[in-house]
Amino acid sequence: MRRFATVLAGMCLLLAIPTVPAALAVPSAETWGAELAVDGGDDVDVVADDGAARLRDTAARTTTTGPAPAEGTLLLAPRRLGAVADRISTAPTADTPGGSQVLVAVRGIRDDGSWSEWIPTGAQGPAQLPAPTLQVQVRVTLVAGTDGASPALRRLWLTADSTPAPRRLSASAATPPFTARVFATRIGLVGNTTANGHRIVSDDRFVALPSRRGLAADGTGDYTVKVCAGGRCAWAPVWDVGPWNTKDDHWNADRESFTDLARGLPQAQAARDDGYNGGRDGFGRRVANPAGIDLADGTFRRDLRLTDNGYVDVTYLWTGTGPAGTARGDDPVTVRAAPSPDAPDVGVVAARSRVGVECAAAPTASSPAPTPAPSARAAARTTTSAPVTSRWLRLGTGQYVPATALEVPDVPAC
Repeated sequence: MRRFATVLAGMCLLLAIPTVPAALAVPSAETWGAELAVDGGDDVDVVADDGAARLRDTAARTTTTGPAPAEGTLLLAPRRLGAVADRISTAPTADTPGGSQVLVAVRGIRDDGSWSEWIPTGAQGPAQLPAPTLQVQVRVTLVAGTDGASPALRRLWLTADSTPAPRRLSASAATPPFTARVFATRIGLVGNTTANGHRIVSDDRFVALPSRRGLAADGTGDYTVKVCAGGRCAWAPVWDVGPWNTKDDHWNADRESFTDLARGLPQAQAARDDGYNGGRDGFGRRVANPAGIDLADGTFRRDLRLTDNGYVDVTYLWTGTGPAGTARGDDPVTVRAAPSPDAPDVGVVAARSRVGVECAAAPTASSPAPTPAPSARAAARTTTSAPVTSRWLRLGTGQYVPATALEVPDVPAC
């Protein structure tokens, strides 16, 4: 993680102040003042101005469902805690003109080395992490309000503690991720910017989901989905928020909003098909299609070979645990039906996606070890260059990639 270069004037002095807000003075808790900084880190569309963090650009963003308020993100450096904790409280000081928001979320490292989902905190109370952790990260999202007015974040205090029932860090058995069947639409919008600051290019490979809880930073695949349709699957990172809603984490049993809906049922689908909420989304707009996921053009057309919007099976990979690897380099990886370079092409892993790995397999006896593939930037950008390897990794039934294509710890043999 890159560290910040320019600190907001005067904010570092907070770290030296001996007193903290009384509401955060919890015995045995760890409290600290966040280093609010911009420029040079993994931040998006924020600037330091008049002793506060504000939006750089307040113009509305273009999305597949219409204009959306401008937003920017401060992604703070991960913090190593002095003791195991599973609950984070926050106390921001901010100016929030009409309709603007300062949204704080936290996540923790899980026992398999992956990050938990982003858990919102604030008016709804402390963020309860899904498991105890020794390392946390904080994300602050600034959302423009009426007439593009920007909020101004001036300081942020945080406290980490544990729930009354003591819990310990311990290794646990792998758990399968959640899968749902949802309606998918194509993003398009080449040249526009996503919620995480990514500039959309032709044949891009990523997806949008209607919640920030599973939003990955640009260029990372901490939150990756597996989308399957017509016998093909695509693995792609979540780099945008939408369609329709921004607080509809329908893949969670403890969803943030629309808690009366079944797990896996997007609010837009319930509104369009069942008249839920009067047929309108969370912003009051009439829902024109039941979309619960948006797919970038490369994922939609090249990887899944779809020709129209429709239902797909989506696996939200971060909701499970177990061995996983991250795609190397900048090129997508072809997924084969068997551990052989001659096996049928059954899908694509987008660059930097984090994918679950079941086991390692030797090449099929009738086929030689894989040879270097041409660069994906040539001939439709569908494979990654890789050195000769004698191992393949099984991602699922009938789904294999060369072991050299992923950065992955040791996995068991198939």
